Amino acid sequence: MNQKKRFDPKTYKKRPNKRLPADDGQLYIYGLHPVIAALANTNRFKHTLYATPNAISKLEEAGANISVKVKDVTPKKLDEMLGTDAVHQGVALHVKPIERDALKDLHEKSLVVVLDQITDPHNVGAILRTACAFGADAVITTMRFAPQETGVLAKSASGALDYTSLIEVKNLGNAIQELQNHGFTCLGFDSEAETALTPDLKSEKLAIVLGAENKGLRQRTRDLCDQMVKLDMPGPIKSLNVSNAAAIALFAATS
Repeated sequence: MNQKKRFDPKTYKKRPNKRLPADDGQLYIYGLHPVIAALANTNRFKHTLYATPNAISKLEEAGANISVKVKDVTPKKLDEMLGTDAVHQGVALHVKPIERDALKDLHEKSLVVVLDQITDPHNVGAILRTACAFGADAVITTMRFAPQETGVLAKSASGALDYTSLIEVKNLGNAIQELQNHGFTCLGFDSEAETALTPDLKSEKLAIVLGAENKGLRQRTRDLCDQMVKLDMPGPIKSLNVSNAAAIALFAATS
């Protein structure tokens, strides 16, 4: 008879901090703007639209392409499905995660945002939204230490998740070098950099490289960037939320 193996804390090895893959069929995008964008994205597989009658009317008024099965639900039911913290506006779309583009697809592009281990889905979503607004071609994140595609990320991006390419890479250093081989100038941002960002950037192909708010860019990322710059702010606070910094950098890049 087999005996159950006892847990021994001395021999236990902690599993590496790896991100679980996105569930292939259990992603809910919610909120009017994210759902409208997802419905319009021909590259995204859609299952079912869960919506209140009022939300359906708003989607139709906005010209949404409702070509999926629709299930009439109450706001309470959506709260049960998504959690009470989800600002769903009466609508949720059951979808599969988007199939990611590859880094090699950017060789003819001109503006990308690179994120070095930014883990907060609200920040990544806000950066996606800003990148989309300024016409960036892609946002690049790492496979580890970066948020999965979730309803929270999609809601924070306000539809940009289905408009702007989100590319995942295994090794950020290698990705930066590949961008440079494609002619991109990689501009790293750090509040302690010696050179201030100016609005007359000359590069025709630019990669804006941003790090997490607490630790900033990792040393290898800094070393690989073509130039490190800071946002020149005269006030007593010298650092910004990373999504705000992304907006200023993109404004300067596209002026």
